[in-house]
Amino acid sequence: MPDTSQAPRLELLAQELDRVLDIEFEALQKQELDRFEQLQTGKTELLAELSRLCPPAHELQTEPAWAGLHDSLSASRDKHRRNTILVTRKLEAVRGALSSLSAELPGSPVEVYDRLGQVARFGRGRGYSDA
Repeated sequence: MPDTSQAPRLELLAQELDRVLDIEFEALQKQELDRFEQLQTGKTELLAELSRLCPPAHELQTEPAWAGLHDSLSASRDKHRRNTILVTRKLEAVRGALSSLSAELPGSPVEVYDRLGQVARFGRGRGYSDA
């Protein structure tokens, strides 16, 4: 018979983690990076506490007494994956924007615009030696 004395505490922690993951998703959608970063410390502490108090994985998955907690943690895992996908897509968009602003010349990160804000011309205009 599993020791379920920590079950109420674990359920509260799982609910809090679920709430934090929802707030994290909202912050990511609105690109509120300061808010997102502030949530990371609390989320890490919640995960550490859950890890410390949770029963072993095989017991959590097989014992009917832990079914509710298992479902809550599975939902949180899915929300964490959703947030990870959103972060990854945003990073890909930023990388795409950066690569479109720089020339794709191997070994040289030449900018598309010169210092005067004019479009740089690579090999198309008259060079210095031609003038």
